[in-house]
Amino acid sequence: MGAGIHRRLLAEGALERLHSVARVDTATAVTDLTTADARQLAETEILFTHWGAPELTEETLHRLPRLRAVVHAAGSVKHHVTDAVWRRGIAVSSAAAANAVPVAEFTLAAILFANKRVLDVARLYATTRTRPDLLPYYSGHGNYRRTVGVVGASRIGRRVLDLLRPHDLDVLLYDPYVDASQARALGAEPVGLDELARRSDVVSVHAPQLPETRHMFDARRIARLKDGATLINTARGSLVDTDALTEHLVRGRIHAVLDVTEPDLPPADSPLYTLANVLLTPHIAGSLGNELHRMTDWAVDEVARYAQGLPFAHQVGSEELSRSA
Repeated sequence: MGAGIHRRLLAEGALERLHSVARVDTATAVTDLTTADARQLAETEILFTHWGAPELTEETLHRLPRLRAVVHAAGSVKHHVTDAVWRRGIAVSSAAAANAVPVAEFTLAAILFANKRVLDVARLYATTRTRPDLLPYYSGHGNYRRTVGVVGASRIGRRVLDLLRPHDLDVLLYDPYVDASQARALGAEPVGLDELARRSDVVSVHAPQLPETRHMFDARRIARLKDGATLINTARGSLVDTDALTEHLVRGRIHAVLDVTEPDLPPADSPLYTLANVLLTPHIAGSLGNELHRMTDWAVDEVARYAQGLPFAHQVGSEELSRSA
């Protein structure tokens, strides 16, 4: 993992738990497998990885002849698990399901705040410094029977769907890998993506970053969003054409909650920083602060399962990566 991360990650008793089930060398965080101690690598049976993990290429795996498993205490493994890992039959586990929890919570809050126009009201209150007459401004807003469109029944998308169940909302779902009966079992009406864009008061994007999903919300589809709709993106910036979206936002036609953008850091002169109808955050929806400990706990549990000869509870397969983040 990246330098210094292990000190934060293996806190709150996690290091002690890890020592109880495995022989662990935590004196050195390995950030480069090509320069790491050859003797230690030759003895390594499990890699415990996190953000910034070096790529596991054929060359680096030659230095890890006893490697049998990779336990990733974070979300996507695409950044470091290569085809060479699968060819060698190395088992891979990920804490992606644990990381889905805070993203879904962030999304639920964003949906409820968007329909309620909470940020708009707060700005109006701060500007007028008096109790405003809300009826003329917000008589058409609220969360009763509003339509929410969820794009992608991923781990996060499914958890969002679960969190939406207690609320009086009409939920639409677009996912080409989910049939109509499965969508209804998830509490949503299955629709095409264009229909979802046209009907939804709030659209929340939870699709993976794949060649075919790049700019799935392009200029044409963004234009289909109804006036006053909110687009939420906590997935990947490449799924939305940022330039096309910005045009509509500058005109004030729609709203957006953007935790990811393309590029990852918008230019310093981007209007996204200052527009009143945009909530722009620097990729904080995922695990942050003490939420990292949830991912660590799940990963340590996986090491414990391995030590007992049990299969991983959150194993990742090569076939999943073709349609996951």
